[in-house]
Amino acid sequence: MEEPQTRSFVFQDEKSSKFWEITQTSGSVTVRYGKTGTIGQSQLKEFADEAASSKHVQKLIAEKLGKGYEERVVVVS
Repeated sequence: MEEPQTRSFVFQDEKSSKFWEITQTSGSVTVRYGKTGTIGQSQLKEFADEAASSKHVQKLIAEKLGKGYEERVVVVS
């Protein structure tokens, strides 16, 4: 993997507004999360190889989508 890949998700309801972001590099995954408008917290997890980190990323994304998060798409022109 040449460049880190980051995907961003948001969750909003009448009680909360929060974000969740995941960045994958070859053997590591960084998750950043918190209330919208804040820097939030981050966690780094190391993996033996890219395949293991990719599998972990897909699992976490599926969990967030199941909880009602929606992916935030950034349009670059």
